[in-house]
Amino acid sequence: MAFKIGIVGVGRMGSNMALRLKDCGYQVTAVFDSQSELAEKVASSVGATACRHLDEVTQLAQWIVTVVTDDQAMDRIFKTSGRSLLKNAKGKIFINCATVSPATHLKVEKRARKVGARTLEACMASSITQARQGTLYLMCGGDRRTYKRVEPLLKDLSASMRYIGASGKASEVKALVNMVMNINTAGLAEGLGLGAALGHDLGMLREVFSQTGANSRVLETDGEDMQHRDHDCYFSAAHAAKDSGIALSMAKPAGIPLPLAEATFQQYALMEQWGLGEWDKSGIAEMTFPGRALAKKKAARKRQARKK
Repeated sequence: MAFKIGIVGVGRMGSNMALRLKDCGYQVTAVFDSQSELAEKVASSVGATACRHLDEVTQLAQWIVTVVTDDQAMDRIFKTSGRSLLKNAKGKIFINCATVSPATHLKVEKRARKVGARTLEACMASSITQARQGTLYLMCGGDRRTYKRVEPLLKDLSASMRYIGASGKASEVKALVNMVMNINTAGLAEGLGLGAALGHDLGMLREVFSQTGANSRVLETDGEDMQHRDHDCYFSAAHAAKDSGIALSMAKPAGIPLPLAEATFQQYALMEQWGLGEWDKSGIAEMTFPGRALAKKKAARKRQARKK
C-alpha cells in the first residue's frame, strides 16, 4: 500500500475503482481524464492531483491503472512521443483495464518495454457497482512476474481473478465474454418482445425463463429493465457494439463464421447510428418490443429496404 497509484480514465468504472482503492488504504496520488471536470471531481474525492497532462500522472504515481474507451484512446495515452504516459516511465507499472483489441495490448506492451516500464492486462467483467465494492472479476494477461507484483492491488479490486497467459490472451477471452453476453442480451430482448406481442405477462415469463434453459446472467441483470424500459447506463450500447466488433475482427483471420455475433453487432451499431450509444445495452429491447418507437422505426426501415 506504500505504492502511489494513478488512475487514467475516471468515468463510470475508473472513478469507482479510485474510490475503492482509497477505501482500501492506497495512496491515489494522480488522476487524469480527457474531461477535466471529471478528473477534478474524482481528485477531490480521493485526495489526488487532477493532472492536466498524462506525463504528470507518470511523475506522481508508480502503478498506473488505465480505464479508457477504445483502441484509439489507448494508442493516444501511450504515444511514443510527446507528453504521454511513457515519458520518463522507467520502472513504472501500467495496469490496463480497458476492453481493447489484443493487438493494441501487444503494441502497448512493446512500447512500454522500450522505455523500461511494464504492463499488465487486467480485463474487467462486471460493472459499476462491482467496481465500487471491489468485487470485479478480472482476467489478467502479461508477464507473470508483473502479475504477482501487483496481485495485492488486484485482489482489492476483485472478488475473483484469473491469470490467462501472455499479453493479448486476456483481452481475447474478454472479447469472447462480451460477445456471448451481447448475444444473450439480444436473444433475451427478442424472447421477451415476442412474449409481449403474444400477450403474456412478462413477470411470469421472466420467472419461467429463470427456471429453465432460457436462464442467464443477463436475465438477472437486464430482464426487468427491458420490461420496464429502465435503460440507465451500466454497460453502454456503444461498448457492446465495440466489443462485438473486436470479437468479429478476431474471427476473420481464424476463419470462424459468427452469424449471431454479426447480427448482434448490427443491432448495437444501429443504436449508435440513431444516437442511442450511451443507452444501456438493455435498450436493445426498444428495437424488438411491439409498439415501441424504435421497433416501429426498424420495421419501417426493413420495408423500405425490401422495396429497393
